[in-house]
Amino acid sequence: MDGTTGQRLARTAGAVCVLAVTVGGLLAGCGDEEKSGGDDASPSASASAGGGKKDSSLTEDQRERKALIPKAKVTYDKALAAATKAVKDSEPVKAELDAGPGGRARWETEVATEDGTAHSVAVDAASGKAAKPRAEDDDGDDRKELASWLGKARVSAEQAAQVAIGEKKGTVAAIELDDNDSGKVLWSVDVVTPNDWNKTTYDIDVTNRKVLREHVDRD
Repeated sequence: MDGTTGQRLARTAGAVCVLAVTVGGLLAGCGDEEKSGGDDASPSASASAGGGKKDSSLTEDQRERKALIPKAKVTYDKALAAATKAVKDSEPVKAELDAGPGGRARWETEVATEDGTAHSVAVDAASGKAAKPRAEDDDGDDRKELASWLGKARVSAEQAAQVAIGEKKGTVAAIELDDNDSGKVLWSVDVVTPNDWNKTTYDIDVTNRKVLREHVDRD
């Protein structure tokens, strides 16, 4: 073999080596890319499965409702029944679902006797057990006003709640005997819808079940 032929063979062998290295690098690169794609897929799959995006789009109040409402195994009417049973000869005035110590769901209820004397009664929203009633420290005018409201109420709390639920399907989260700026006595009923966790408040006339006002709270 002469020198020229040897040089040619050396150059060919070198080119083969370069080609092998290049191909190997491309294959290695493909392998890395596939692995990287697998890593990238995990967060998106996780976000989709966990519903993190959906929760993050809720307001603070909506998140609180979403966490609290499912914990209430006892409905507002059962809570009011337990409260009126705890205070002799009393009528329902208010029930509001709230988070107690440790985040435990409870109904903060209020009932009153015919003379307008009010008592607060906390009712466990899981067991329905009523705590010891606590008399409200109201003055004579407050008692007189409340007695007047009770005397005018021809529509019960349950009937008012049914009107509200007929307007908006959801969970009754609060109901309260009150009056508006015009002095009309009403039941104020909060209904929470589980598809968006918004709260809609209905003011229901205590004499004829008429809806006086509807307000959606999207906060």
